[in-house]
Amino acid sequence: MVREETSARSWKAFFPRQVRDLPADLAFVLFLVVLTDLSVFLPVVSETPLRIVVGLPFVLFLPGYVLVAALFPEAGTPPAVAGEEANPDSARDEDRTGIDDIERIALSLGLSIAVVPLIGLVLNFTPWGIREGPIVASLTVFVVTTTAVAARRRHELSAVEQFTVDYRAWFASTHRELFEPDNRADAALNVLFACSVLLTAGSVGYAVGFSGPGEAFTEFYLVTEGDDGELVADRYPRNFTVGESKSVMVGVSNHEHRSTTYSIVVELQQVRSRGNVTTVQSESELGRLETPTIADNETWHRQYRITPERTGTRLRLAFLLYDGSVPSNPTVENAYRETHLWVNVSGPS
Repeated sequence: MVREETSARSWKAFFPRQVRDLPADLAFVLFLVVLTDLSVFLPVVSETPLRIVVGLPFVLFLPGYVLVAALFPEAGTPPAVAGEEANPDSARDEDRTGIDDIERIALSLGLSIAVVPLIGLVLNFTPWGIREGPIVASLTVFVVTTTAVAARRRHELSAVEQFTVDYRAWFASTHRELFEPDNRADAALNVLFACSVLLTAGSVGYAVGFSGPGEAFTEFYLVTEGDDGELVADRYPRNFTVGESKSVMVGVSNHEHRSTTYSIVVELQQVRSRGNVTTVQSESELGRLETPTIADNETWHRQYRITPERTGTRLRLAFLLYDGSVPSNPTVENAYRETHLWVNVSGPS
């Protein structure tokens, strides 16, 4: 026994004091965070079911749990139930401001559902966007930082006041409730509850693990550079003079679940609209672009200079995107994606 304690102490000596003194539940949280990061970013592990098993609690439970741990570092007691024996330490319990285990679990789930979308909203306004890598990294930073705050707040309390997870008592209570019911009604409810949990877990696992990769699509758009250098969907060139060049930024985002090479045709078209029918009366091709091979979930931008060679009012400057080769007669109808500007071109002064 002495040898085991000595070896455990010597093993813990390799870690900093903050890690050695970390509460067991918070240490387990950090273990799940590391496991989740490995299952997402390691090439081989990311294709295994481990990614789903650890990913669900990482998103749906851990952010809220560490936030609750930071807000309520003290232990809590469940409300008194009629008929229970009086607690000799009731005076001390009344001074506690903590929450009981059921409330802590419920708040952890609710706060996780609130925190994760907020982090996604913040990422939406950053250059990284809402993508798997930035989301996992942001949640990792949030969970680790909040865990450090929770650990510090617990250490500021006395050992009696600190919240701890009594795993043995929890398992014993769960075993007693499930396998030693007081009557047949409780036994039936326990079976129904177990079946509900298994059905819910199976449904979520099937939906996450066996659902398809999602809709395949390509984003095709035009943007310009603002005064601060940011790309904006505004301030497009509208008025040209024959022979004058103005530029726009062409953007292609590949979400086809495969690497793709695109072709772009730029046309200046004279059109006539009657109701919902638009007819191209004449057209002239201004140029073509070939994109490099764009990987899935990657975006490509290219500055393109427009130099019209014909005059007219309300001309349609059409950008036609093709997935692969371009047909002999490119039109808006046979293009995979299309975007356009309405421009006026005047003769030279």
